[in-house]
Amino acid sequence: MKALAVFVLAALAMLALPASAGAHPLGNFTINHHHAITVHPDRVDLVSVIDLAEIPTLQEQPARQNDYAGRECDSVLDAVDVTVNGTRTAVALRSASIEFPPGEAGLATTRLTCRLTAPADLSSAATIDVRDTYRPGRVGWHEMTATGDGIALLDPPVPATSASDELRAYPDDLLSDPLDIRAVSLRVEPGATTASDTAAAQGGSTLLGTATRAFTDFAGKQDLTPLIGVLAVLLSLLLGASHAALPGHGKTVIAAYLAGRDGTARDAVVVGATVTLTHTLGVLLIGLAISVSSAFAGESLLQVLGVASGVLVTAIGAFLLRSALQRQPVAVGHGHGHGHGHGHGHGHRVGRGGLIGMGVAGGLVPSPSALVVLLGAIALGRTWFGVLLVVGYGLGMAATLTAVGLLLVRLRDRLAAVERFRDRFTALPAITAGLVLVVGLGLTARALFE
Repeated sequence: MKALAVFVLAALAMLALPASAGAHPLGNFTINHHHAITVHPDRVDLVSVIDLAEIPTLQEQPARQNDYAGRECDSVLDAVDVTVNGTRTAVALRSASIEFPPGEAGLATTRLTCRLTAPADLSSAATIDVRDTYRPGRVGWHEMTATGDGIALLDPPVPATSASDELRAYPDDLLSDPLDIRAVSLRVEPGATTASDTAAAQGGSTLLGTATRAFTDFAGKQDLTPLIGVLAVLLSLLLGASHAALPGHGKTVIAAYLAGRDGTARDAVVVGATVTLTHTLGVLLIGLAISVSSAFAGESLLQVLGVASGVLVTAIGAFLLRSALQRQPVAVGHGHGHGHGHGHGHGHRVGRGGLIGMGVAGGLVPSPSALVVLLGAIALGRTWFGVLLVVGYGLGMAATLTAVGLLLVRLRDRLAAVERFRDRFTALPAITAGLVLVVGLGLTARALFE
């Protein structure tokens, strides 16, 4: 009954708030940094916290032998530079500790805490520079705070308190544009700091976040009963459908493509099936790569796939626009607005290659939530269950995209049957082709610069 109640709540959440959410607030691939700087008259202390989300934690499991915390804190130590008045000072490691808080789908996360110290004579005014270069290529939250103990900080550029409670809770209003502070310059002098500040409001979870966690928790259940299995599959369908309802998943271009090229209901189903196949294969291949290599940076591949998806849509849009413009004089000269209300059969029909291309573009970028579910199932020795949930997720995506395509095709045919709209459909292929082209360029730019 409890599992059923969770499913009902999750389903209501999906209907109430179709917003994006991942298992980890900043994404399952992220490695996040927090450095708390405390300036004393004779030294600079740092508490460096590193938060690894589920996927990098899973990748580094083999390395958790032979004092992993000490070795990683040594890497943090090598990557942190402290200079006083332009002169680099030696930084030493005081202690190292590690925790593995539970994450989603039965996977753990990592919380590494390194306590560092650097000697400094701050009996007079000085400038202290702190720079973090630990794992510079990984995506994540980068935060610094600074306080003084017997030392005054003059107009410090960073707050005294953490906006994320030292990487425990990330503010909702900063998730789309997370902090990226990797260096700070502090002007200090003997005395007491009078300025104070408060941390930003802590983030909360959305209803869709609750639904996503319920989904991943089902996959990570130690005791998998038939009821839990059925509910997890149903929830995967709902989450996949909601995922496809979010911006950037091809609804606009697929619908415009089908409407402008006289697509049929069968064409919409072909696109939906291609989305399912592409998304499922993408999740399986990336999951396999992550499982076998700790050096594989999944977020980089997701960006590459995002660019590839945008380029593919752009190419299809350019081809459609060129084809529509070439046909336009013929359509006018032959009085093509005779209102069949269905596919004309005069070479306007969607090519099979174009249909498959649109489906590939819609499913090329896999959902991190589906990937986490797959990895969690693999970790529990239930790979088959993870694959089943990923397929369900892809089917949910396909259902939404197919429904959008069918709806617009039906609307187009209804309008074409009305006499006063019939002549206006002459320019529809060119208009929709232009829309596909513009959206494709937008998707490419967003993937390149996000």
